[in-house]
Amino acid sequence: MRRITGCRAAFRPDRMAQTQGWFIESNHNAGICHDKSCPRDGLFSRGPRWLRIAVGLIAVLCLFAGTRRAVGAPSAFPENQVKALLLLNFAKYVDWPSDAFTDTNMPIGIAVVGNSGISDDLKKVVEGKNVGGRAIVIKKIATDAELAQCHILFITAAEKSHVAVILSKINARPVLTVGETGRFMEQGGIINFVKKDDQIRLEINLDAARQAKVRISSKLLSVADVVKGKSN
Repeated sequence: MRRITGCRAAFRPDRMAQTQGWFIESNHNAGICHDKSCPRDGLFSRGPRWLRIAVGLIAVLCLFAGTRRAVGAPSAFPENQVKALLLLNFAKYVDWPSDAFTDTNMPIGIAVVGNSGISDDLKKVVEGKNVGGRAIVIKKIATDAELAQCHILFITAAEKSHVAVILSKINARPVLTVGETGRFMEQGGIINFVKKDDQIRLEINLDAARQAKVRISSKLLSVADVVKGKSN
């Protein structure tokens, strides 16, 4: 057993193929992190077992702070559920400029462009959650102008041929853009989901983040496979 202060992590070579060898465990429930530096808004203690375990995987952000590792997701969990959890947790590791919110009570808005089936999972994940005292809401996009009115925008693979156009509509507004296509970062996106060995990994474009005036925590950067534009 290999222990890290606050959270417990076990390395099991026999499960390497399934979980990258790492999983989060506690005395009673998998996926509960007791370290004060970990997010603690109820995500780790409520909901069905798959949700507790999957959110526990997000706790690698606290376990691997300062170490670049992939954010792995067991293939046993539906991909959309894992991505939904990641989208929610991005809100905890990103800072937006003050003008991204009209007032102190304005919620953090997450929107999805393109049909992938993730919207239903995202609604379940964000229900009753808040970050920094702000509620999390799912916003529907009906017009191009509304693309720049959310805080996190997930552009699904269904919109692969329209990514560049969608990003141009945002026009450097403080929106954390997230995608799942091969050239997403090259087209100006900020965070890209990449599937490798049945795990969801991250690519981050800091140049695009700076242009959008959003700051990404070093903890999130530490678990990305690729960080473009990182200062030496």
